Amino acid sequence: MAESKHIIVVGCGRLGGMLANKLSAEGHQIVVIDSREIAFDKLSIEFSGFKILGDATERNVLLEAKIHQADYLFATTTHDNTNLMVAQVVKTIYNVPRVVARVFDPFREGVYKGFGIETISPTKLAASAFLN
Repeated sequence: MAESKHIIVVGCGRLGGMLANKLSAEGHQIVVIDSREIAFDKLSIEFSGFKILGDATERNVLLEAKIHQADYLFATTTHDNTNLMVAQVVKTIYNVPRVVARVFDPFREGVYKGFGIETISPTKLAASAFLN
């Protein structure tokens, strides 16, 4: 991501906050969406993006985040169903070029892949690390 991209991060927990901070520091245009105001405490003082308090499964919230301009969307909440719903909507309706979703249940990865959504499974990554 050499040139500045418009990136939406759904979920501002430990993972979403870390991604938003790093991508903001790299000069990207970041929008973070979370339904809990306190979650934005994970953002650094240097964070230069936008924060939207709301539910990313709602159309008006996605429009406020300028979903039509998004190059990437990262669905990083701790809820697989939320991540799948948001990822599916932005991929199929808003044609966001690159959508990546966190999925805890490895058995659900096939559903995501069926919609053309890239996944990262902390469960599979941890299992591989333990086995190694």
